[in-house]
Amino acid sequence: MENITIDNYLDNHYIHRSNWLRAAVLGANDGIISISSLAIGVAAASADKSLIILATVAGLVAGALSMAAGEYVSVSSQTDTEKADIEREKIELEEMPEEELQILAQIYERRGLKKETAMQVAVELTAADALGTHIRDELGINELTQAKPIQAALASGASFTFGGLLPLLTVFLAPVAGMEYWLYASTIIFLVLLGMASAKTGGSSLGKAILRITIWGTIAMGLSALVGYLFGVSV
Repeated sequence: MENITIDNYLDNHYIHRSNWLRAAVLGANDGIISISSLAIGVAAASADKSLIILATVAGLVAGALSMAAGEYVSVSSQTDTEKADIEREKIELEEMPEEELQILAQIYERRGLKKETAMQVAVELTAADALGTHIRDELGINELTQAKPIQAALASGASFTFGGLLPLLTVFLAPVAGMEYWLYASTIIFLVLLGMASAKTGGSSLGKAILRITIWGTIAMGLSALVGYLFGVSV
């Protein structure tokens, strides 16, 4: 039988993909829906294909940059908060080690250990790595949850671009007459494929993932088309 190490065993779990998978699915979903909705709204207001293409390309570029920048800023804010808490924890360990040890023991006791066992575990883990133990068990920060701004920004920007290119391709290939319907149909197909890919990668329910993505995508496209019809002018 092949030897299995703890690292190899943990790497097989889907949770290790949560950080980049969340950003990638969010970006691709936003790219598909945003660019499709934009194209549908413009197509509903104009019969000029060059105008539709121009608006779609502009939306794709702006959206990708906005997604990457927004994700970087938001995740960086989380990183700053984590760093501040870690620095605070360092000070507390230096100034009040006994109180911190008691806090750690109480955490383990609440998780189900007996009082004596919880204290023994707290003492041993503190001796091995006091700061690392408190960061993980008191603050709840670990390798899986730790914020990674650059990774999140790249995943969001790239996935938004990929998702947005799909409806842009439809705009290029579909005739102006009835383009809204071509975009509706193709976007639903794109969203179904995205739902399947995210469910497969994340190990979640296939039906729920597809249903969740397509329902909200359809609502967004419908509202965008309505806005286009209500405020559209002949161009």
